[in-house]
Amino acid sequence: MVIGLIYMTKLVSACLLGVNCRYDGKNALEPKLLELLKEDQIIPICPEQLGGLPTPREPAWIVGGEGSDVLKGAAKVISRSGEDVTENFRKGAEETLKVAKLFRAKCAILKAKSPSCGCGGIREPFSFDKLKNGNGVTAALLKKNGVKVVSEENPRL
Repeated sequence: MVIGLIYMTKLVSACLLGVNCRYDGKNALEPKLLELLKEDQIIPICPEQLGGLPTPREPAWIVGGEGSDVLKGAAKVISRSGEDVTENFRKGAEETLKVAKLFRAKCAILKAKSPSCGCGGIREPFSFDKLKNGNGVTAALLKKNGVKVVSEENPRL
């Protein structure tokens, strides 16, 4: 590290950095986010993998609320075939928070609309087109713990 420069540590959804970790086994590369590597320390994370889910995996949606409701036990995360994957999403959020604390990350750029990472808007249950207000499970937990969370669609920190 060059003396005199202050680097900021940011968590970034690994799929946005080109890692093939999305539910469909693909990525959602955002080349402009790779520019952050010149200025900041970037920690790639995939909460769904940290929660023990495989890649690829069935898509999943939050049913009965949003991320903060999942954390309170008032909503569930359900896969397309009806499997309850709530505990995987909760564990992934908790592991992501551990990483944030370990590296003293104060901000995160997460994948929009995701049931884990969505910030401000997530997909309606069993839809890829309709959105509802709310945060994904990981975004909700990070926000609750003082980490500023934005999506790649509005990455201003």
